[in-house]
Amino acid sequence: MTGPPKSQHRLFWAALAAPGIIWLALLFIVPFYAILAIAGGGLDIFGNPVAVWNPLQWSSANLTGAWHDVAGASAFAGPILLRTVLYVALASVISLVIAYPAAYFVARFSGRRKALFLILLVAPFWISYMMRMLAWIDLLQTNGYVNKVLTSLHLISQPVDWLGGMWITVVLGLVYGYIPYLILVLYAGLDRIDQALIEAGRDLGLGRVRTFVRVTLPMSRQAILTGMLITVLPMLGDYFTNQLLSGTTGTAMFGNVIDDQLTSSGGVLEGQGAVFSLLFLLVLIAPMIYYVVATNRSSRGAT
Repeated sequence: MTGPPKSQHRLFWAALAAPGIIWLALLFIVPFYAILAIAGGGLDIFGNPVAVWNPLQWSSANLTGAWHDVAGASAFAGPILLRTVLYVALASVISLVIAYPAAYFVARFSGRRKALFLILLVAPFWISYMMRMLAWIDLLQTNGYVNKVLTSLHLISQPVDWLGGMWITVVLGLVYGYIPYLILVLYAGLDRIDQALIEAGRDLGLGRVRTFVRVTLPMSRQAILTGMLITVLPMLGDYFTNQLLSGTTGTAMFGNVIDDQLTSSGGVLEGQGAVFSLLFLLVLIAPMIYYVVATNRSSRGAT
């Protein structure tokens, strides 16, 4: 007996892929082209942005203005971009230092309580990001519990204005907001490591530390890369954390610049905000390409 012809197979797989393709077209391709039309467009007589849908009629005025804001003589966005990279680098390192031991404990030592710990790890996703940040605002107020605890322990002599534009507050806010994603990804990677490989390392005379360094850590490298990508990319575009926990220009991130240009000045700077969004997307493509290449190399090595 012969199976169905190849044309039927192709139609079957095309039908399965159709909903995803339609979803991608409606929610990514169309909005992306709309941003391009705004970035290449101009302003009407009232100062409102006008989208130009014909690529042959696009103007470079918004691109030139955005570039001057980043690298020109009167640039203001360049230092903010560097500050964003610094904040995200610190937040990602802190997140990894906290998340890896937590994920390692749940994957290796939680035993029968693994389901309970997994529920506790997933619990932050049940609460919206805004509500979690608002809870931090209540804790970090001058008369909040953080200052009360630190004062009672004699670690500080007077309450600290944590919400008065301190960079450490923004960095820790980023850590608190995105670390659950990292923990779950690291747990999934560590839980898939064959225990027999770890036991083999111990049988060969390696101690606990050397077994971890030579066996567990290299085998969890792909999980670390995936988790860092999932957390770093939204951190780079974050603007809400700074607005809630600081709100000052001294801690502004690049996402705040884009948000200000898209929502202020009566739409005059909306075209430059669209250009900034596109340039930011180009920057984010680099780590995504690196992730895809590293994943392909890892899969080829595994086979």
